[in-house]
Amino acid sequence: MSNILIEAPINIDQARLDDLRARLAATRWPDAETTGDWRQGIPLAYMRELCAYWQNDYDWRRLETRLNDLNPQQTTIDGLDIHFFHIRSPHENALPLILTHGWPGSPVEFLKVIEPLSNPTAHGGNAEDAFHLVIPNLPGYGFSGKPTETGWNVERIGRAWGELMARLGYDRYVAQGGDWGGMVTTSIGVTETEHCAAIHVNLVIAAPDPDTMDNLTDLEQKALEGIAYYDQQDSGYSKQQSTRPQTLGYGLADSPSGQAAWIIEKFWSWTDSENDGKKHPENVLSRDELLDNVMFYWLNNAAASSARLYWESFATPSMDQVHMPAGCSIFPKEIFLCSKRWAETRFTNLIHWNELDKGGHFAAFEQPALFVTELRNCFRSIRP
Repeated sequence: MSNILIEAPINIDQARLDDLRARLAATRWPDAETTGDWRQGIPLAYMRELCAYWQNDYDWRRLETRLNDLNPQQTTIDGLDIHFFHIRSPHENALPLILTHGWPGSPVEFLKVIEPLSNPTAHGGNAEDAFHLVIPNLPGYGFSGKPTETGWNVERIGRAWGELMARLGYDRYVAQGGDWGGMVTTSIGVTETEHCAAIHVNLVIAAPDPDTMDNLTDLEQKALEGIAYYDQQDSGYSKQQSTRPQTLGYGLADSPSGQAAWIIEKFWSWTDSENDGKKHPENVLSRDELLDNVMFYWLNNAAASSARLYWESFATPSMDQVHMPAGCSIFPKEIFLCSKRWAETRFTNLIHWNELDKGGHFAAFEQPALFVTELRNCFRSIRP
């Protein structure tokens, strides 16, 4: 039967790990940047240091064991294998919640929030705040299958997630996401209205309201400046992935240093990681955490398949209104910021809005305690 759920533990063959180390040892490095900083991309000295650690000290089996403790499962939806983690709360009346990552992220982003969300009484919360968690790999990402035909856009994924929750027996649930996960979650808010009770996003995609241009708030002015910066300085990756993902894939599939640089540069750019005037991803995330995330792409040869989501959905994003109850958390170093009055033109039933003082694009990864509090507060009002 196509709707069967099977256990799907992760067990990477040692030969693949040995191949990674051999490739890292044989890396042909480019010459150093001429600026001596990150303005031209990841500095050579840091990449050499990072890849030496990856080759000699990084322990994949540590992460593999952790992931296999999270009840990894697989099912086939619309002809594609979907790999996901299913964590049942010890609290009987927990609210089912599907968490969706984006690019260049993975389920690794959520590892620090799984226990506080699913077992809140052990982490400063109340039993009434508990969630059953479903954390899928996007199609073409991580351990999910790779589409072999066009059409796997944000809307199709949102409908697939509705089917996934139904197969798990969840007749009423809520959804959360950031980056592409935010767009998938927003799509769920449009199409899965019979069973999804509410959504929460930490990347709010809503057009600036033309009627506000004559009296912009500080946040709105910063948002417009951020859009301009993204267009001029930070969007090269998206132009490539949304137009020629296949061409990009050849280099990244063959070079672990290339794959790591392509991903980790965004963790420098998009995290709230400045310390004493210096911005660095390891100011907010550990080296192991950064590489754990990269491994979801490298081990699964997912450079091209993950980039194709941009080809499918980036140029023509849906801006349909969402009438389902919705919550939004605005972290200050997010790529695109949004004001409440802009958001209300798209999300017509806001049940939660908060503008936080710290955090960036990878909210659950960077600020897990704040993220957990946001979700508890957002969904509290729609619990039975």
